[in-house]
Amino acid sequence: MTHADPIEDLRKRESEKWTAYPADVLPLFVAEMDFPLAPPIKEALARALELNDTGYVNTLDTRTAQAFADFADDRWGWRPDVARMGYATDVSTVIVEGLRRLIAPGDGVVITPPVYPPFWDFIPEAGGVVIEVPMLDDGTDYALDLGGIDRALAAGARAVLLCNPGNPTGTVHDRATLAELSRIVARHGASVLSDEIHAPLVHAGATFTPYLTVSDEARDHGIAAASGSKVFNLAGLKTAMFVSESDRMTAIVRSLPVEVGVRAGLFGFIATREGFSHARDWVDATVAAVEANLELLTAQLAEHVPGARLRRGRATYLAWLDLRALDLGDDPAAWILAHARVALVSGLDFGPAGAGFARLNVACAPETIVEAVRRISEALGDRR
Repeated sequence: MTHADPIEDLRKRESEKWTAYPADVLPLFVAEMDFPLAPPIKEALARALELNDTGYVNTLDTRTAQAFADFADDRWGWRPDVARMGYATDVSTVIVEGLRRLIAPGDGVVITPPVYPPFWDFIPEAGGVVIEVPMLDDGTDYALDLGGIDRALAAGARAVLLCNPGNPTGTVHDRATLAELSRIVARHGASVLSDEIHAPLVHAGATFTPYLTVSDEARDHGIAAASGSKVFNLAGLKTAMFVSESDRMTAIVRSLPVEVGVRAGLFGFIATREGFSHARDWVDATVAAVEANLELLTAQLAEHVPGARLRRGRATYLAWLDLRALDLGDDPAAWILAHARVALVSGLDFGPAGAGFARLNVACAPETIVEAVRRISEALGDRR
């Protein structure tokens, strides 16, 4: 399994995770890993530095897109056509620039809370209006409300911004659900932009289904956003990809200004290519470490904070915690930061369905999880 860097080294980092709070706060909020870079990535970046290779990207170089296509073929039995792909700085750019071309100003775009908080910002940036269709929650699993999406599209929404797999819930949408979604969207003449940034982080026993593989309708009206930034911890290196599978969507990708691709980072191109090509064993070891940490978190909460419950998803390194039984109000993350000095993401950031919840990042050392639970338990004890 992958092992985290020592805490004393982590605190030397300049990324948001390690500079946003004072040193007495244990940061388990933003989606950054505490794990070292995959060795092939680190070696490739070191070679680039040795060559002083810090210039502009060549957007005609298809090797990074090809590496992703090879990885997708190996893991999901899907080989996207590199000729239909395009580059961007990050998945947020893919979403905003894609939506700008899929909708008209003022059109509604469906999102499915609890969901990645920036979705609420991306849609108005692209000229759209957010339409919330909350996920169905049976107390154990979350699922898309297909009937609600159908009604929203019938009422005039023109696109669905899909989180596949889900963040923060870790929901891995099955093929049948996605195929039915594609039929609903096609019936209303709408489009789908599928954020698939967490796809390589699906856990053992679960199967990720790329949206563009589920039907001819999905291929006709869908664009996927792909990146190595989450799986390889490369957010600061700025590279993502538009993926299309139809002439209509490919025309949209090709209509993008050249600068959308040129603004990507050369180190991102290099790191993404090396990760998808040569770090697949590292991905497996990292997912195993994440799963072990989720098991540890479950056990620690049961022993020390029995009112807390991990809503276990099947993907990502993000733990969705139901803390409503602790009676800490709608925003337990704020109380935990103030009293336990552990930084989580407020469940409210993911929409109204997140009241009483918080998100915790488990891409860290097991000792960090134990310490976080200890702090929360002691703070709750002091309150009592």
